[in-house]
Amino acid sequence: MTVSTGRHFLQIPGPTNVPDPVLRAMSAPTIDHRGPGFAALTRRLLDALGPVFGTSDPVVIYPSSGTGAWEAALVNTLSPGDRVLCFETGHFATLWQEMARGLGLEVDFVPGDWRHGVDPAAVEGRLSADLAHSVKAVCVVHNETSTGVTSRVADVRRAIDAAGHPALLLVDTISSLGSIDYRHDEWGVDVTVAGSQKGLMLPPGLSFNAVSAKALRAARTSALPKSFWDWHPVIAANERGFFPYTPATNLLYGLEEALRMLQAEGLPQVFARHARHAAATRAAVRAWGLDVLCADEREHSGSLTAVLMPDGHDADTVRKVILERFDMSLGAGLGKLSGRVFRIGHLGHFNDLALAGTLAGVQMGLELAGVPVDPAGLTTALDVLRSA
Repeated sequence: MTVSTGRHFLQIPGPTNVPDPVLRAMSAPTIDHRGPGFAALTRRLLDALGPVFGTSDPVVIYPSSGTGAWEAALVNTLSPGDRVLCFETGHFATLWQEMARGLGLEVDFVPGDWRHGVDPAAVEGRLSADLAHSVKAVCVVHNETSTGVTSRVADVRRAIDAAGHPALLLVDTISSLGSIDYRHDEWGVDVTVAGSQKGLMLPPGLSFNAVSAKALRAARTSALPKSFWDWHPVIAANERGFFPYTPATNLLYGLEEALRMLQAEGLPQVFARHARHAAATRAAVRAWGLDVLCADEREHSGSLTAVLMPDGHDADTVRKVILERFDMSLGAGLGKLSGRVFRIGHLGHFNDLALAGTLAGVQMGLELAGVPVDPAGLTTALDVLRSA
């Protein structure tokens, strides 16, 4: 039997490490989800969630993974045969458009190289050419978890407006909410999709839709089948502090504590911390002599960094060495990036020393796997942390 000492370094880009205060909150006794104590909890949660999304619009909470919130965003706003405009920014953008096709929607899928985010000029061009306004929604992944590329949602919104197009804007923030600056109201987003297991510092099991007034109007005529995902019963029940189904009570306890922690640190400070750790990680990667997958300096993710392997070296071999020798998990390359990249998660409940340990483990693992790297990589990252 292999015995490990110390803590396991979970450095995948989600699920992330769950802070001890959140774990303790989740261990509280379950209460009656039809009682007054639970109603008070629901109201506190909904009030606290708004600032994290940057919205005064309703936020719907589901007991599901983020995939459920993807489906909810689509089925509440669209009808069979509607056209949606999607962009190939990575593995999860690809999966979302596949779901849209499976639901009976017509998808315009703009190809991409997985190293860049959504091109606002392409958005404007496609929508300007759509004189009949047949495109009903634009689907954007804010932070592509498979690539470490963050699309510029505010610029996408400006592109839609410049085209004078009425399409809804649906945005996936599953790996950005609570880690990277995001503004549902200010950026004119109609549906924001989120999950619990990344920047919100919870286990998997909760997902969210923040819903604009325009999206609610679209939901009145949407004809895609829905029952569990229907916003209207949830919003109506939430007004009384309840849900139309059995909620994930103990995860909601944890959510309240996680939101308290984010508020105590301050969202601008949270975003700055993530940006600092991302900058230090990129500095290490470049000093090692390796390439960061994201090719646009404006689009680097604060949540994770995807590292391209040099020719002749396999990313999964490096990950295996690091797991076996140092008890640290790194994210695998997904889809067409399998074996070509590994992903370093630096989001959620995380600090400078944890990042230093993570990068030390990566550097040692690269060396042990026979990947030629400059050992100055770690020192370069520490210099960034010291100077910040």
